[in-house]
Amino acid sequence: MSTKPYILLVEDNPDDVELTRRAFAKNHIANEVMVLNDGAQAVEFLSGAVREGRALPQVILLDLKLPKVSGLEVLEHIRADRATCLIPTVILTSSKQDEDLLAGYRLGVNSYVRKPVDFNEFVEAVRQVGLYWLVLNEAPPAAGTGGVMS
Repeated sequence: MSTKPYILLVEDNPDDVELTRRAFAKNHIANEVMVLNDGAQAVEFLSGAVREGRALPQVILLDLKLPKVSGLEVLEHIRADRATCLIPTVILTSSKQDEDLLAGYRLGVNSYVRKPVDFNEFVEAVRQVGLYWLVLNEAPPAAGTGGVMS
């Protein structure tokens, strides 16, 4: 089992996936980025990782408006499972709806970031997210290891 830290990006827009990858590269964030394009894939991937003892992501970047299963439903699944509930999860969305913001925090999101339209602002937002969640944040021991806290 690989324990190399990775980022899980759940995003259905290929342009936003590419922008996020470019922003990580521009900011020298070298972690592998695993991309899933809909909420159902995210739920299955995380459930499979837990079942099979595979490494869990160091951080999850989650869009809200996803096909099949919404980002909020994915977040609810993440927080409901003892094995995944502590994974830092950041909603990264273009939604400006206060209802989405409130729902995300009610479901236990760690951070809610609105995607800036301007590329340079987007790069800066991703830099700050990466710096905080991948470098500065002290994650719980089980996060990203596939382990379960007792």
